[in-house]
Amino acid sequence: MRFKSASVDGIRVFAVSGTNTISFALAATENAKRGLLGFVVERTDPTENQHFVMPGFKVFRSIIPHPDEKTQVSTFDHPIQSFVWDDFTAKPDREYEYAFRPLRGKPQNLDRRAKPIPIKVRTEPSFSKNAHDIFFNRGVASSQAYRRRFGNKKPDALPKAKQAEALEWLSRELDEAILKFIDAAGKADTLLCCFYEFRYRPVADAIKAAIRRGVNVKLIVDAKKNKPKDSKGHLLPPFPRTENLKMIGDARIPRANVIERDANPSVIQHNKFMVRLKGQQARPVEVWTGSTNISLGGITGQTNVGHWVRNESVARQFKAYWDLLATNPGATTKATARAQNAAYRTKVANLAGVPANIVSVAGGVTPVFSPRAGLVPLNLYVDMLDTAETCGAVTLAFGVNKLFKKQLQDNKPESCLVFLLLEKKDKPNKRSKDPFVAINASNNVYKAWGSFIKEPVYQWAKETNARILGLNKHVSYIHSKFLLMDPMGDDPIVVTGSANFSEASTNDNDENMLIIRGDRRVADIYFTEFNRLFNHYYFRAVYEDTAGRNAKDRDASLFLDETGKEWQKKYTRGKLRAKRVGLYTGMKGAITL
Repeated sequence: MRFKSASVDGIRVFAVSGTNTISFALAATENAKRGLLGFVVERTDPTENQHFVMPGFKVFRSIIPHPDEKTQVSTFDHPIQSFVWDDFTAKPDREYEYAFRPLRGKPQNLDRRAKPIPIKVRTEPSFSKNAHDIFFNRGVASSQAYRRRFGNKKPDALPKAKQAEALEWLSRELDEAILKFIDAAGKADTLLCCFYEFRYRPVADAIKAAIRRGVNVKLIVDAKKNKPKDSKGHLLPPFPRTENLKMIGDARIPRANVIERDANPSVIQHNKFMVRLKGQQARPVEVWTGSTNISLGGITGQTNVGHWVRNESVARQFKAYWDLLATNPGATTKATARAQNAAYRTKVANLAGVPANIVSVAGGVTPVFSPRAGLVPLNLYVDMLDTAETCGAVTLAFGVNKLFKKQLQDNKPESCLVFLLLEKKDKPNKRSKDPFVAINASNNVYKAWGSFIKEPVYQWAKETNARILGLNKHVSYIHSKFLLMDPMGDDPIVVTGSANFSEASTNDNDENMLIIRGDRRVADIYFTEFNRLFNHYYFRAVYEDTAGRNAKDRDASLFLDETGKEWQKKYTRGKLRAKRVGLYTGMKGAITL
């Protein structure tokens, strides 16, 4: 939901809420900015009868010259020096009241006389009766919070009670949501499942329990007999076939309920979806989809999202796609590969058309299935990012596709603001035949990538990551696959699903995506979560990127500005922070509670 406060002495607060995250921006007149040292932030939670001042992180050097990882401060004395701020600790379906109190004066003698700017905000429920419920895992094992709570230890190295707490904290209701979707299937229902990785025991046990209570369960898993190799070139067992089939055996899921998807082993069955059919009439009613593999690392490690859709039309289309996959289509021999794969692509394309352009995208939900011939879906996504009016954002687990770069490289600083959240830094690859194309702030494109604080610095303790914790082997940070076009506008578009915004995910792999147009609630949840993840990794990526360069200036930036002038320079017209504030002040549909 979107909110705004009344203006108090030239300052107004804007907010966008998701389920667990609330993003704020403050617009201030030039007069209100004079001498401004920052803001004390207070939060009131009537549900739990709580009122407290929010904690801070950066400190005034003259007050605490040598902070360390044990340093804990409040914004009461060490304010937020920013006109954009996020609360990542909100709870679903709550009404909160925040107060932003301007501070002036000097760090040793703060002037607290300014009136606070209050704003009421309501978060979205996690589980609702709406058409969409959306569940993001934490996705930040590389964080100060994990270090404080669990000492950077692997979950399986913690005491049992603490291990359960760590996994629950990392999952952040994603695990619970998957299990609830399965448990919602009753005795006369049908549950059609289709998974790339199926190696998470609680879900396997839930599937087995559904079968026992009389649910008609059919499970497609990737069982391709491929030939993966380790970093030294040694041949490994087929993946994920070996682990998928082992989990099915360990959970004692009857093989009569399982369909092994093994045709065309050179590509992957990359879907992660379920369809529930209601009653003996087998009426399709709802779909579970998103980027989350059924694995411990998918649920608790790398960033992922699960998307629960209650829409019979969408469910019918997913059922038709599942029915096609259940025939195990595609190449079975090299001699017939070209013809069989072409026929398979044609069948997928015949299930549902893809909008030829953004204008053709209908309001509501449009499923897109792969593989298919041509690049119409991918070009559509590129156009969404490139032609957004105010903001475009995308998560990219496997680099920036050249089609995105081709469109974005001619953008100017005044173009649409674009955010790229990447698994790895975008940099030249010696093995690539294509010349490296740099896109950056000169194109109004801002990038963050997976990184962590490798050594302690001031109050930032050493962190870990999902690979070190043993949760993920390949993608350690950004695995989600979603794109936002003008999420703060009155006609937002969200694209989400299993595909990696690449040629392979369009032409070769089994994939599914949803294009959701005009649903502000969906856009707000995705936007606040993107904001949370981008801001988390942007700081770490910049810190990593500047290591060894301008160490004095870099260290100074880790403390609060004591003059009240330097921090505000980052909000001058044309700079990233000023553009971000503009997204909130220009958003549509904000209300005052």
